[in-house]
Amino acid sequence: MARLFHVPLSPFCRKVRLSLAEKKIDVELVEERYWEEDPEFMRRNPAGKVPVLKIDGVIMAESAAICEYIEETRPDPSLMPKDAIARAEVRRLVGWFDDKFHHEVTSKLLYERVNKKMMKLGYPDSKNVKAGSKAIKYHLDYMTWLLDHRRWLAGDAMSLADFAAAAHLSALDYNSDVDWNRSEVVKDWYAKIKSRPAFRNILADQVPGFPPAKHYNDLDF
Repeated sequence: MARLFHVPLSPFCRKVRLSLAEKKIDVELVEERYWEEDPEFMRRNPAGKVPVLKIDGVIMAESAAICEYIEETRPDPSLMPKDAIARAEVRRLVGWFDDKFHHEVTSKLLYERVNKKMMKLGYPDSKNVKAGSKAIKYHLDYMTWLLDHRRWLAGDAMSLADFAAAAHLSALDYNSDVDWNRSEVVKDWYAKIKSRPAFRNILADQVPGFPPAKHYNDLDF
């Protein structure tokens, strides 16, 4: 069985978990307090970050590399289109959420309100929280534009781009940081994503000291 060293609310870990679950790959989840820099964990990944996946007798890190490996070794069901241009669009959007969205939103809201408390790093920076609350509106509007032109974020079929976006938004939703009333089309998209069997374990996450958001487990919002 595969083993994933993760943090429940990490969007990067959630993206990997969704990929594994969608492909029905059995995995043991091991919560890792990476910020404590445990020597054994540091040997697995000297970068000191999660996720880290042990699978097929090897240990690998970095969510993008992990998801690419999963896709290449377990191609069914596919999370990447066959067409090269379409694959490039999926990768662009995965990068958008894991880089731009993460920097402008996730790090400003989730990390300030949740990670700081878990790591005992003090109180949230109100300037960062305000900036994240403003930036998420722009990103939801961009998602709305994409979904007005496409069935899924990157095209006509669900892909890793949708899982990357859902990983970030579901983590933020745990702390009620997503205004689902801003866009009906995004709300409908998210309802489709989280109704998938692959999302069940994500929705079951419980983080001590942080109760789930009001609608976190409500598939109908």
